[in-house]
Amino acid sequence: MDDFLVGMKDLNLGVWSGYGVTAFRVLMIAIIAWVLIGVLQRLIRAFRLRLAARMTDPEAKQRAETLGRVFRYAVAVVFSLIAAMLILAEVGISVAPILGAAGVVGIAVGFGAQSLVKDYFTGFFVLFEDQIRQGDVVQIAGIGGFVEEITLRYVRLRDYDGNVHYIPNSLITTVTNMSRGFAYAVIDVGIAYGEDIDEAVAEMRAVAAAMRADRTYGAKILEDIEIAGVEKWADSAIVIRCRLKAMPLEQWSVRREYLWRLKKAFDARGIEIPYPHLTIYAGVAKDGSAAPFRVESPRSADKEPRVPIPR
Repeated sequence: MDDFLVGMKDLNLGVWSGYGVTAFRVLMIAIIAWVLIGVLQRLIRAFRLRLAARMTDPEAKQRAETLGRVFRYAVAVVFSLIAAMLILAEVGISVAPILGAAGVVGIAVGFGAQSLVKDYFTGFFVLFEDQIRQGDVVQIAGIGGFVEEITLRYVRLRDYDGNVHYIPNSLITTVTNMSRGFAYAVIDVGIAYGEDIDEAVAEMRAVAAAMRADRTYGAKILEDIEIAGVEKWADSAIVIRCRLKAMPLEQWSVRREYLWRLKKAFDARGIEIPYPHLTIYAGVAKDGSAAPFRVESPRSADKEPRVPIPR
């Protein structure tokens, strides 16, 4: 009986010792994976900073930042999966049947997760083809905003109102990027029909030249103003179209400043900026004479409508 108890005690000690070794190994695997992920992510970040320090192109720096974030994310995912499989093997769970079943389950899950797979494929090609970078202003899936983050899964945008939008990459069919190379501030200027077009165009060129000479806006405007000409005859105005070539993301500030200065210049020169008018046509006689009009006095006691009435 004593020998049996001693044997059971030794067995219990052996079992608990085995559990302790397994727990220690699991803990070490988790710690090593955590350290490796941290070290590799720091190396990627340091390499990206060193590479960006040698770049002079702001767009290249944005691309390096975007790819650096994606690589850090990929490192975390890969090493986490490897650590998970090693931990399963340590606790006595065979990984081979899991991997085999994963192939069968993956087929079933694939039908329900097609959009998720499409997210990753689309995200890969969006990054590989350099369509979107962190810091760009884009319009995708009908939503425009500033790109705060881009991963293989989604793009995070913040619009002008401060709202944050998470757009899955599978919804990206067309990318409108407004921050590559240069941009145009397209402006339609309306003047009254009675104004001289040449005088208005000369004033538009003068305002643009003053902006190019300005210390603040001179660096934002890349070329002289381009006057396209008369765009259309509107109901109450002649519309003249022009555009200013500006630095990326500066087209909106350039446009607002130009309109502000042009309004002051037109007021100083007496050039009318029209508003909708209403002309009542009462017809003419065969000899070309028009019937005179009279306007009802506001103090009239009758109840007739106070509109021009032919005598």
